[in-house]
Amino acid sequence: MAEPIVVVESLRDWKAATAPVRLVEADDYLADPAFAESGLHVINLCRSTRYQSLGYYCSLLAEARGHRVLASVATLQDLSRKILYGSEIPALARYLDRLDAATRQSLPEHCHVFLGQCENSHLAPLARRLFEQFAVPLLDVELRYRDGVVRVVGLRTLSIRALERSEADFLADAVAAYVTRGWRTARKRRTSRFDVAMLVDPDEDQPPSNRAALKAFVAAGRKLGLEVEQIGKRDFGRLAEFDALFIRETTRLNHYTYAFSRRAEQEGLVVMDDPTSILRCTNKVYLAELLTRHKVAAPKACIFGDNEIARLPDMLGFPMVLKAPEGAFSKGVFKADNVAELERIAAELLDESELALAQEFMPTEFDWRIGVLGGKALYVCQYLMAGGHWQIVDYAAEGGVSEGDSRTLAVEDAPANVVRTAVRAANLIGDGLYGVDLKQTAHGLKVIEVNDNPSIDAGIEDAVLGDVLYERIMGEFLKRLERRTEARPRRHG
Repeated sequence: MAEPIVVVESLRDWKAATAPVRLVEADDYLADPAFAESGLHVINLCRSTRYQSLGYYCSLLAEARGHRVLASVATLQDLSRKILYGSEIPALARYLDRLDAATRQSLPEHCHVFLGQCENSHLAPLARRLFEQFAVPLLDVELRYRDGVVRVVGLRTLSIRALERSEADFLADAVAAYVTRGWRTARKRRTSRFDVAMLVDPDEDQPPSNRAALKAFVAAGRKLGLEVEQIGKRDFGRLAEFDALFIRETTRLNHYTYAFSRRAEQEGLVVMDDPTSILRCTNKVYLAELLTRHKVAAPKACIFGDNEIARLPDMLGFPMVLKAPEGAFSKGVFKADNVAELERIAAELLDESELALAQEFMPTEFDWRIGVLGGKALYVCQYLMAGGHWQIVDYAAEGGVSEGDSRTLAVEDAPANVVRTAVRAANLIGDGLYGVDLKQTAHGLKVIEVNDNPSIDAGIEDAVLGDVLYERIMGEFLKRLERRTEARPRRHG
Protein backbone atom coordinates (compact mmCIF):
# COMPACT_ATOMS: atom_id res chain seq x y z
CA MET A 1 0.00 0.00 0.00
CA ALA A 2 1.33 3.43 -0.90
CA GLU A 3 2.49 5.57 2.01
CA PRO A 4 0.46 8.73 2.68
CA ILE A 5 2.43 11.84 3.66
CA VAL A 6 1.50 15.42 4.45
CA VAL A 7 3.86 18.04 2.97
CA VAL A 8 4.19 21.33 4.86
CA GLU A 9 6.63 24.21 4.47
CA SER A 10 7.57 23.99 8.17
CA LEU A 11 6.72 21.39 10.78
CA ARG A 12 5.59 24.32 12.95
CA ASP A 13 2.71 24.88 10.51
CA TRP A 14 1.06 21.70 11.81
CA LYS A 15 -0.69 23.03 14.93
CA ALA A 16 -2.63 19.93 15.92
CA ALA A 17 -1.48 17.91 18.92
CA THR A 18 -0.93 14.78 16.83
CA ALA A 19 -0.34 13.92 13.19
CA PRO A 20 -2.17 10.88 11.78
CA VAL A 21 0.39 10.48 8.96
CA ARG A 22 4.02 11.31 8.37
CA LEU A 23 4.82 15.03 8.07
CA VAL A 24 7.47 16.05 5.51
CA GLU A 25 8.88 19.53 4.97
CA ALA A 26 8.57 20.83 1.42
CA ASP A 27 12.31 21.45 0.99
CA ASP A 28 13.02 17.84 1.92
CA TYR A 29 10.32 16.53 -0.39
CA LEU A 30 11.72 18.50 -3.31
CA ALA A 31 15.43 17.87 -2.70
CA ASP A 32 15.78 14.48 -1.02
CA PRO A 33 16.22 11.70 -3.63
CA ALA A 34 14.43 9.31 -1.28
CA PHE A 35 11.17 11.02 -2.14
CA ALA A 36 11.69 10.63 -5.90
CA GLU A 37 10.52 7.04 -5.87
CA SER A 38 6.97 6.11 -6.82
CA GLY A 39 4.44 4.89 -4.30
CA LEU A 40 3.59 7.95 -2.25
CA HIS A 41 0.25 9.62 -1.66
CA VAL A 42 0.92 13.30 -1.07
CA ILE A 43 -1.42 15.70 0.72
CA ASN A 44 0.02 19.12 -0.08
CA LEU A 45 -0.62 21.52 2.82
CA CYS A 46 1.99 24.14 1.93
CA ARG A 47 1.22 27.69 3.00
CA SER A 48 0.75 28.87 -0.58
CA THR A 49 -0.04 26.98 -3.76
CA ARG A 50 -0.04 30.00 -6.05
CA TYR A 51 1.66 29.66 -9.39
CA GLN A 52 5.42 28.96 -9.05
CA SER A 53 5.29 28.97 -5.25
CA LEU A 54 6.92 26.23 -3.17
CA GLY A 55 3.54 24.53 -2.74
CA TYR A 56 2.90 24.69 -6.48
CA TYR A 57 6.19 22.93 -7.16
CA CYS A 58 5.43 20.22 -4.61
CA SER A 59 2.27 19.31 -6.54
CA LEU A 60 4.05 19.66 -9.88
CA LEU A 61 6.95 17.38 -8.98
CA ALA A 62 4.65 14.93 -7.22
CA GLU A 63 2.91 14.41 -10.55
CA ALA A 64 6.25 14.13 -12.36
CA ARG A 65 7.29 11.44 -9.88
CA GLY A 66 4.12 9.45 -10.36
CA HIS A 67 2.82 10.22 -6.87
CA ARG A 68 -0.87 10.67 -6.15
CA VAL A 69 -1.27 14.24 -4.98
CA LEU A 70 -3.87 16.55 -3.50
CA ALA A 71 -4.23 19.03 -5.03
CA SER A 72 -3.23 18.54 -8.64
CA VAL A 73 -1.64 21.45 -10.49
CA ALA A 74 -4.60 21.47 -12.90
CA THR A 75 -7.00 22.03 -10.01
CA LEU A 76 -4.78 24.68 -8.46
CA GLN A 77 -4.73 26.50 -11.78
CA ASP A 78 -8.51 26.18 -12.09
CA LEU A 79 -9.07 27.75 -8.69
CA SER A 80 -6.75 30.66 -9.51
CA ARG A 81 -9.31 31.97 -11.99
CA LYS A 82 -13.04 32.07 -11.45
CA ILE A 83 -13.54 31.89 -15.21
CA LEU A 84 -12.26 28.29 -15.03
CA TYR A 85 -14.35 27.03 -12.12
CA GLY A 86 -17.33 29.38 -12.30
CA SER A 87 -19.34 27.08 -14.52
CA GLU A 88 -19.30 24.45 -11.74
CA ILE A 89 -20.89 26.70 -9.12
CA PRO A 90 -24.58 26.71 -10.18
CA ALA A 91 -24.81 22.93 -9.77
CA LEU A 92 -23.68 23.31 -6.17
CA ALA A 93 -26.56 25.62 -5.27
CA ARG A 94 -29.08 22.78 -4.94
CA TYR A 95 -27.41 21.64 -1.72
CA LEU A 96 -28.07 25.06 -0.23
CA ASP A 97 -31.62 25.35 -1.59
CA ARG A 98 -32.64 22.32 0.48
CA LEU A 99 -32.00 24.19 3.74
CA ASP A 100 -34.87 25.92 5.51
CA ALA A 101 -35.05 29.71 5.43
CA ALA A 102 -33.78 30.26 8.99
CA THR A 103 -30.77 28.00 8.43
CA ARG A 104 -29.89 29.68 5.13
CA GLN A 105 -29.94 33.08 6.79
CA SER A 106 -27.71 31.86 9.65
CA LEU A 107 -24.92 30.48 7.46
CA PRO A 108 -21.49 32.12 7.76
CA GLU A 109 -19.99 34.17 4.94
CA HIS A 110 -17.05 31.77 4.75
CA CYS A 111 -16.91 28.00 5.17
CA HIS A 112 -13.66 26.02 5.48
CA VAL A 113 -13.61 22.58 3.89
CA PHE A 114 -10.98 20.07 5.05
CA LEU A 115 -10.69 17.07 2.70
CA GLY A 116 -14.43 17.04 2.14
CA GLN A 117 -15.45 17.80 5.73
CA CYS A 118 -16.52 20.97 7.50
CA GLU A 119 -17.45 21.79 11.07
CA ASN A 120 -20.87 23.22 10.13
CA SER A 121 -23.14 20.19 9.77
CA HIS A 122 -25.61 22.07 7.55
CA LEU A 123 -22.85 22.51 4.96
CA ALA A 124 -21.57 18.91 5.09
CA PRO A 125 -23.25 17.83 1.79
CA LEU A 126 -21.81 20.90 0.04
CA ALA A 127 -18.35 20.16 1.48
CA ARG A 128 -18.44 16.58 0.21
CA ARG A 129 -19.55 17.71 -3.26
CA LEU A 130 -16.86 20.37 -3.47
CA PHE A 131 -14.18 17.86 -2.57
CA GLU A 132 -15.48 15.33 -5.08
CA GLN A 133 -15.41 18.01 -7.76
CA PHE A 134 -12.09 19.71 -7.01
CA ALA A 135 -10.12 17.45 -4.61
CA VAL A 136 -8.38 20.31 -2.79
CA PRO A 137 -7.33 19.52 0.80
CA LEU A 138 -7.98 23.00 2.25
CA LEU A 139 -10.66 25.14 0.65
CA ASP A 140 -12.24 28.43 1.63
CA VAL A 141 -15.81 28.77 0.34
CA GLU A 142 -17.40 32.21 0.17
CA LEU A 143 -21.17 32.27 0.59
CA ARG A 144 -23.59 35.12 -0.04
CA TYR A 145 -27.13 35.42 1.30
CA ARG A 146 -29.48 37.68 -0.62
CA ASP A 147 -33.27 37.76 -0.96
CA GLY A 148 -33.65 34.46 0.87
CA VAL A 149 -31.15 32.63 -1.37
CA VAL A 150 -27.61 31.46 -0.52
CA ARG A 151 -25.07 31.08 -3.30
CA VAL A 152 -21.44 30.00 -3.57
CA VAL A 153 -19.72 33.10 -4.94
CA GLY A 154 -16.06 32.16 -4.63
CA LEU A 155 -13.58 29.37 -3.99
CA ARG A 156 -9.94 29.65 -3.05
CA THR A 157 -7.25 27.48 -1.55
CA LEU A 158 -6.77 28.02 2.17
CA SER A 159 -3.40 28.36 3.91
CA ILE A 160 -2.74 26.02 6.81
CA ARG A 161 -1.25 28.98 8.70
CA ALA A 162 -4.67 30.67 8.70
CA LEU A 163 -6.24 27.91 10.81
CA GLU A 164 -7.18 28.34 14.44
CA ARG A 165 -6.10 25.62 16.87
CA SER A 166 -9.58 24.08 16.94
CA GLU A 167 -9.58 23.98 13.15
CA ALA A 168 -6.12 22.40 13.15
CA ASP A 169 -7.42 19.57 15.32
CA PHE A 170 -10.42 19.16 13.01
CA LEU A 171 -8.00 19.01 10.06
CA ALA A 172 -6.02 16.24 11.76
CA ASP A 173 -9.22 14.24 12.21
CA ALA A 174 -10.17 14.88 8.57
CA VAL A 175 -6.77 13.66 7.37
CA ALA A 176 -7.09 10.52 9.48
CA ALA A 177 -10.59 9.82 8.14
CA TYR A 178 -9.50 10.49 4.58
CA VAL A 179 -6.53 8.14 4.76
CA THR A 180 -8.68 5.45 6.38
CA ARG A 181 -11.37 5.47 3.68
CA GLY A 182 -8.86 5.48 0.82
CA TRP A 183 -7.48 7.79 -1.82
CA ARG A 184 -9.92 9.65 -4.03
CA THR A 185 -9.28 12.08 -6.84
CA ALA A 186 -11.50 14.69 -8.43
CA ARG A 187 -14.62 13.40 -10.13
CA LYS A 188 -14.25 13.25 -13.91
CA ARG A 189 -16.40 15.77 -15.69
CA ARG A 190 -18.64 14.37 -18.36
CA THR A 191 -17.53 15.07 -21.88
CA SER A 192 -19.96 15.96 -24.61
CA ARG A 193 -19.53 15.61 -28.39
CA PHE A 194 -17.51 18.87 -36.26
CA ASP A 195 -16.40 22.40 -36.09
CA VAL A 196 -12.81 23.11 -35.09
CA ALA A 197 -11.74 26.37 -33.44
CA MET A 198 -8.12 27.29 -34.16
CA LEU A 199 -6.82 29.77 -31.56
CA VAL A 200 -4.32 32.21 -33.09
CA ASP A 201 -2.80 35.60 -32.33
CA PRO A 202 -2.17 37.53 -35.58
CA ASP A 203 0.10 39.95 -33.71
CA GLU A 204 2.40 37.36 -32.13
CA ASP A 205 6.06 37.96 -33.02
CA GLN A 206 7.01 34.30 -33.23
CA PRO A 207 3.85 32.22 -33.60
CA PRO A 208 4.10 28.42 -33.79
CA SER A 209 2.63 28.49 -37.30
CA ASN A 210 3.04 31.13 -40.00
CA ARG A 211 0.12 32.38 -42.06
CA ALA A 212 0.70 29.92 -44.89
CA ALA A 213 0.63 27.03 -42.44
CA LEU A 214 -2.60 28.29 -40.85
CA LYS A 215 -4.23 28.40 -44.29
CA ALA A 216 -2.99 24.87 -44.94
CA PHE A 217 -4.61 23.65 -41.72
CA VAL A 218 -7.92 25.21 -42.75
CA ALA A 219 -7.70 23.62 -46.22
CA ALA A 220 -6.75 20.22 -44.82
CA GLY A 221 -9.67 20.34 -42.42
CA ARG A 222 -12.16 21.13 -45.15
CA LYS A 223 -10.78 18.31 -47.25
CA LEU A 224 -11.60 15.95 -44.39
CA GLY A 225 -15.02 17.44 -43.68
CA LEU A 226 -13.96 19.64 -40.75
CA GLU A 227 -14.84 23.33 -40.70
CA VAL A 228 -11.84 25.13 -39.20
CA GLU A 229 -12.39 28.67 -37.93
CA GLN A 230 -9.64 30.92 -36.65
CA ILE A 231 -10.56 32.51 -33.31
CA GLY A 232 -8.82 34.91 -30.92
CA LYS A 233 -8.60 35.59 -27.23
CA ARG A 234 -11.92 37.50 -27.22
CA ASP A 235 -13.78 34.35 -28.31
CA PHE A 236 -13.57 32.54 -24.97
CA GLY A 237 -17.33 32.62 -24.57
CA ARG A 238 -17.83 30.90 -27.94
CA LEU A 239 -15.97 27.67 -27.15
CA ALA A 240 -19.17 25.70 -26.56
CA GLU A 241 -20.07 26.33 -30.25
CA PHE A 242 -17.23 24.05 -31.39
CA ASP A 243 -16.39 20.37 -31.26
CA ALA A 244 -12.61 20.76 -31.05
CA LEU A 245 -9.95 23.35 -30.17
CA PHE A 246 -6.56 23.55 -31.90
CA ILE A 247 -4.21 26.04 -30.24
CA ARG A 248 -1.80 27.65 -32.69
CA GLU A 249 -0.30 30.36 -30.55
CA THR A 250 2.41 30.09 -27.93
CA THR A 251 0.96 28.48 -24.81
CA ARG A 252 1.73 29.61 -21.28
CA LEU A 253 0.25 28.41 -18.05
CA ASN A 254 -0.56 31.74 -16.46
CA HIS A 255 -2.16 32.92 -19.70
CA TYR A 256 -5.44 32.83 -21.58
CA THR A 257 -4.18 30.00 -23.83
CA TYR A 258 -4.31 27.67 -20.83
CA ALA A 259 -7.72 29.03 -19.84
CA PHE A 260 -9.00 28.25 -23.35
CA SER A 261 -7.59 24.74 -23.21
CA ARG A 262 -8.98 24.00 -19.78
CA ARG A 263 -12.44 25.36 -20.56
CA ALA A 264 -12.53 23.44 -23.84
CA GLU A 265 -11.70 20.24 -21.99
CA GLN A 266 -14.45 20.98 -19.47
CA GLU A 267 -16.89 21.48 -22.35
CA GLY A 268 -15.92 18.08 -23.78
CA LEU A 269 -14.07 19.34 -26.85
CA VAL A 270 -11.17 17.48 -28.45
CA VAL A 271 -8.22 19.69 -27.50
CA MET A 272 -4.65 20.16 -28.71
CA ASP A 273 -2.81 21.30 -26.73
CA ASP A 274 -4.74 19.72 -23.91
CA PRO A 275 -4.28 21.40 -20.50
CA THR A 276 -2.34 18.49 -19.02
CA SER A 277 0.23 18.70 -21.81
CA ILE A 278 0.53 22.46 -21.31
CA LEU A 279 1.04 21.96 -17.58
CA ARG A 280 3.71 19.34 -18.13
CA CYS A 281 5.58 20.82 -21.07
CA THR A 282 5.70 24.50 -20.21
CA ASN A 283 7.56 23.90 -16.95
CA LYS A 284 11.16 22.79 -17.44
CA VAL A 285 11.47 21.82 -13.78
CA TYR A 286 8.69 19.27 -14.22
CA LEU A 287 10.27 17.94 -17.43
CA ALA A 288 13.68 17.51 -15.84
CA GLU A 289 12.16 15.50 -12.99
CA LEU A 290 10.03 13.41 -15.36
CA LEU A 291 12.95 12.50 -17.65
CA THR A 292 15.11 11.61 -14.66
CA ARG A 293 12.45 9.40 -13.14
CA HIS A 294 11.98 7.44 -16.37
CA LYS A 295 15.72 7.22 -17.05
CA VAL A 296 15.55 9.09 -20.35
CA ALA A 297 19.02 10.34 -21.28
CA ALA A 298 19.15 14.09 -20.72
CA PRO A 299 21.80 16.69 -19.86
CA LYS A 300 22.96 16.60 -16.26
CA ALA A 301 20.61 18.95 -14.47
CA CYS A 302 19.87 20.41 -11.07
CA ILE A 303 16.64 21.96 -9.86
CA PHE A 304 17.73 24.83 -7.65
CA GLY A 305 16.47 27.48 -5.27
CA ASP A 306 18.35 30.11 -3.31
CA ASN A 307 20.09 27.54 -1.10
CA GLU A 308 21.48 25.46 -3.98
CA ILE A 309 23.16 28.17 -6.10
CA ALA A 310 26.57 27.77 -4.44
CA ARG A 311 26.61 24.03 -5.25
CA LEU A 312 26.03 24.41 -8.98
CA PRO A 313 29.64 25.07 -10.13
CA ASP A 314 30.88 21.84 -8.53
CA MET A 315 27.96 19.88 -9.93
CA LEU A 316 27.88 21.23 -13.51
CA GLY A 317 31.02 23.29 -14.09
CA PHE A 318 31.23 26.30 -16.41
CA PRO A 319 29.76 27.24 -18.71
CA MET A 320 26.34 26.07 -17.58
CA VAL A 321 22.83 26.73 -18.86
CA LEU A 322 20.21 28.32 -16.60
CA LYS A 323 16.54 28.09 -17.48
CA ALA A 324 13.42 29.82 -16.28
CA PRO A 325 10.69 27.29 -15.49
CA GLU A 326 8.71 28.58 -18.46
CA GLY A 327 10.00 29.61 -21.84
CA ALA A 328 9.55 28.96 -25.54
CA PHE A 329 11.58 29.50 -28.69
CA SER A 330 14.83 29.69 -26.66
CA LYS A 331 13.48 32.47 -24.42
CA GLY A 332 14.23 32.25 -20.71
CA VAL A 333 17.42 30.27 -21.38
CA PHE A 334 20.79 31.76 -20.37
CA LYS A 335 24.45 30.75 -20.31
CA ALA A 336 26.61 31.49 -17.29
CA ASP A 337 30.38 31.44 -17.87
CA ASN A 338 31.47 32.22 -14.32
CA VAL A 339 30.28 32.62 -10.73
CA ALA A 340 29.36 36.28 -11.16
CA GLU A 341 27.11 35.53 -14.13
CA LEU A 342 25.62 32.53 -12.32
CA GLU A 343 24.69 34.61 -9.29
CA ARG A 344 23.25 37.44 -11.38
CA ILE A 345 21.16 35.22 -13.66
CA ALA A 346 20.01 32.93 -10.83
CA ALA A 347 18.87 35.92 -8.79
CA GLU A 348 16.81 37.19 -11.72
CA LEU A 349 15.22 33.79 -12.30
CA LEU A 350 14.41 33.26 -8.62
CA ASP A 351 12.78 36.66 -8.42
CA GLU A 352 10.02 35.18 -10.58
CA SER A 353 9.88 31.62 -9.27
CA GLU A 354 10.79 29.61 -6.17
CA LEU A 355 12.75 27.14 -8.34
CA ALA A 356 14.66 27.18 -11.61
CA LEU A 357 16.74 24.71 -13.61
CA ALA A 358 20.47 24.47 -14.27
CA GLN A 359 21.90 22.13 -16.91
CA GLU A 360 25.32 21.21 -18.16
CA PHE A 361 26.31 23.08 -21.33
CA MET A 362 26.28 20.92 -24.48
CA PRO A 363 27.43 22.79 -27.59
CA THR A 364 26.30 21.18 -30.86
CA GLU A 365 25.96 22.31 -34.47
CA PHE A 366 22.24 21.59 -34.49
CA ASP A 367 19.30 20.36 -32.43
CA TRP A 368 17.09 17.52 -33.55
CA ARG A 369 13.37 18.28 -33.44
CA ILE A 370 11.01 15.34 -33.86
CA GLY A 371 7.32 16.08 -34.25
CA VAL A 372 5.21 13.44 -32.51
CA LEU A 373 1.44 13.06 -32.80
CA GLY A 374 -0.62 10.42 -31.04
CA GLY A 375 2.49 8.44 -30.12
CA LYS A 376 3.97 8.35 -33.65
CA ALA A 377 6.72 10.38 -35.30
CA LEU A 378 5.30 12.95 -37.72
CA TYR A 379 8.30 14.90 -39.04
CA VAL A 380 12.04 15.26 -38.38
CA CYS A 381 14.01 18.51 -38.53
CA GLN A 382 17.50 19.67 -37.77
CA TYR A 383 17.59 23.23 -36.42
CA LEU A 384 21.03 24.74 -36.85
CA MET A 385 22.43 27.27 -34.38
CA ALA A 386 22.10 30.95 -35.18
CA GLY A 387 25.31 32.37 -36.64
CA GLY A 388 27.94 32.91 -33.96
CA HIS A 389 25.52 31.91 -31.22
CA TRP A 390 24.98 28.84 -29.02
CA GLN A 391 21.19 28.66 -29.53
CA ILE A 392 18.98 28.21 -32.57
CA VAL A 393 17.53 31.69 -31.94
CA ASP A 394 19.64 34.73 -31.00
CA TYR A 395 17.45 37.47 -29.52
CA ALA A 396 20.39 39.82 -29.02
CA ALA A 397 21.70 39.73 -32.59
CA GLU A 398 22.49 42.97 -34.35
CA GLY A 399 19.58 44.03 -36.50
CA GLY A 400 17.02 42.02 -34.51
CA VAL A 401 16.24 38.35 -33.86
CA SER A 402 18.45 35.90 -35.78
CA GLU A 403 17.56 32.24 -36.43
CA GLY A 404 19.67 29.39 -37.73
CA ASP A 405 18.87 27.42 -40.87
CA SER A 406 16.96 24.17 -40.84
CA ARG A 407 16.92 20.83 -42.64
CA THR A 408 13.88 18.54 -42.83
CA LEU A 409 14.13 14.79 -43.25
CA ALA A 410 11.60 12.05 -43.90
CA VAL A 411 10.97 10.10 -40.71
CA GLU A 412 12.20 6.89 -42.33
CA ASP A 413 15.49 8.58 -43.34
CA ALA A 414 16.27 9.86 -39.84
CA PRO A 415 18.41 7.83 -37.42
CA ALA A 416 16.14 5.23 -35.84
CA ASN A 417 17.48 5.82 -32.33
CA VAL A 418 16.73 9.55 -32.60
CA VAL A 419 13.11 8.88 -33.57
CA ARG A 420 12.69 6.11 -31.01
CA THR A 421 14.05 8.22 -28.16
CA ALA A 422 11.88 11.20 -29.10
CA VAL A 423 8.70 9.13 -29.24
CA ARG A 424 9.47 7.57 -25.87
CA ALA A 425 9.96 11.01 -24.31
CA ALA A 426 6.77 12.39 -25.87
CA ASN A 427 4.74 9.44 -24.63
CA LEU A 428 5.66 10.37 -21.07
CA ILE A 429 3.64 13.56 -21.56
CA GLY A 430 0.55 12.22 -23.34
CA ASP A 431 -0.86 11.43 -26.76
CA GLY A 432 -1.08 14.95 -28.17
CA LEU A 433 1.07 16.93 -30.60
CA TYR A 434 4.63 17.51 -29.36
CA GLY A 435 8.03 18.61 -30.55
CA VAL A 436 10.90 16.76 -28.90
CA ASP A 437 14.31 18.48 -28.90
CA LEU A 438 17.43 16.32 -28.70
CA LYS A 439 21.17 16.85 -28.96
CA GLN A 440 23.52 14.30 -30.47
CA THR A 441 26.73 14.31 -28.45
CA ALA A 442 29.88 12.22 -28.10
CA HIS A 443 28.17 10.62 -25.10
CA GLY A 444 25.01 9.75 -27.00
CA LEU A 445 21.59 11.29 -27.49
CA LYS A 446 20.27 13.70 -24.87
CA VAL A 447 16.65 14.84 -24.68
CA ILE A 448 16.64 18.59 -24.03
CA GLU A 449 12.91 19.09 -23.67
CA VAL A 450 9.46 18.14 -24.90
CA ASN A 451 7.42 21.03 -26.27
CA ASP A 452 3.68 21.22 -26.53
CA ASN A 453 2.49 23.48 -29.36
CA PRO A 454 5.54 22.79 -31.57
CA SER A 455 6.50 24.95 -34.52
CA ILE A 456 4.81 23.90 -37.77
CA ASP A 457 5.70 26.46 -40.42
CA ALA A 458 5.09 26.25 -44.13
CA GLY A 459 8.46 25.82 -45.82
CA ILE A 460 10.17 24.18 -42.83
CA GLU A 461 8.41 21.35 -41.00
CA ASP A 462 6.29 20.57 -44.09
CA ALA A 463 9.27 20.51 -46.47
CA VAL A 464 9.04 16.73 -46.92
CA LEU A 465 5.36 15.89 -46.49
CA GLY A 466 3.80 19.08 -47.84
CA ASP A 467 0.01 19.12 -47.49
CA VAL A 468 0.06 15.58 -46.11
CA LEU A 469 1.51 16.95 -42.86
CA TYR A 470 -1.53 19.15 -42.27
CA GLU A 471 -3.92 16.39 -43.30
CA ARG A 472 -2.39 13.98 -40.79
CA ILE A 473 -2.81 16.46 -37.97
CA MET A 474 -6.38 17.36 -38.88
CA GLY A 475 -7.03 13.67 -39.50
CA GLU A 476 -6.12 13.02 -35.87
CA PHE A 477 -8.81 15.50 -34.83
CA LEU A 478 -11.30 13.71 -37.08
CA LYS A 479 -10.37 10.31 -35.67
CA ARG A 480 -10.84 11.50 -32.11
CA LEU A 481 -14.11 13.23 -32.89
CA GLU A 482 -15.46 10.13 -34.60
CA ARG A 483 -14.40 7.99 -31.67
CA ARG A 484 -16.25 10.34 -29.34
CA THR A 485 -19.30 10.35 -31.58
CA GLU A 486 -19.56 6.58 -31.36
CA ALA A 487 -20.02 6.92 -27.62
CA ARG A 488 -22.71 9.61 -27.70
CA PRO A 489 -24.91 11.40 -30.27
CA ARG A 490 -23.77 14.62 -31.92
CA ARG A 491 -24.56 17.77 -29.95
CA HIS A 492 -27.09 20.15 -31.48
CA GLY A 493 -27.01 23.83 -30.66
